[in-house]
Amino acid sequence: MSDTASARVTGPTSAPQASPRAAVVAAALELFARQGFDQTSVEQIAQAAGVSRSTFFRQFGGKDDVVFTDHEELLDQLREFLAQPHADPWVAVCDASLFVYAHFAADPELARRRYAVVRGVPALREREIVTVFRYERLFDEYLRASLPGLDPLDAVGFAALVTAIHNHVLRRLLRGPKKVPASVLRSALDDALRRFGVHPDGQTSRAASDDLVVAVFPRSMPTAEVARRLQERLD
Repeated sequence: MSDTASARVTGPTSAPQASPRAAVVAAALELFARQGFDQTSVEQIAQAAGVSRSTFFRQFGGKDDVVFTDHEELLDQLREFLAQPHADPWVAVCDASLFVYAHFAADPELARRRYAVVRGVPALREREIVTVFRYERLFDEYLRASLPGLDPLDAVGFAALVTAIHNHVLRRLLRGPKKVPASVLRSALDDALRRFGVHPDGQTSRAASDDLVVAVFPRSMPTAEVARRLQERLD
């Protein structure tokens, strides 16, 4: 986002916290990359991570859960973050996207290893699609709850746009050896806010002559009538 909007970006926490299960995840991804997902057993993962088989199953439901455990933790953190009061729900959704990006960008090599494993296993690719939709649905539901009366198409449209932009920038990071700074995502989200006309600076991405509407009504006019007349004119 722009400097004005990005200044509001805080995310669920000031910085992603390391999971106590990180060692197991790292060991599993290393084995998956070296010998293949299907060829790697739970016993091998547990041994490489220095934990017992029973501990592994207490932490994870199965091998695929190891691959997606970060997403489960991130979704939980985003739910808590979005449940808090936010002055601007549109910016809050962008903040959430930036937080998720920061998590994976903090260790790009591990993220790239995970990405390579997922792309090589059809079942994991299918679960990835479902996981992406969970983020989109979370944003959609949050916007509808935070902005009563919001057109559902606007809620789902913005949620889908933010999710798509996030995934596009993240894939640039995962597919190449170079770093892709968060400023790239901020800029793209900034444009998304302008496209929807909800950027904090009040600017839109278009300069059409009818983008700004000025209306004057008597102070005594009922609010409902003001809304009716505005809607009539806008339609």
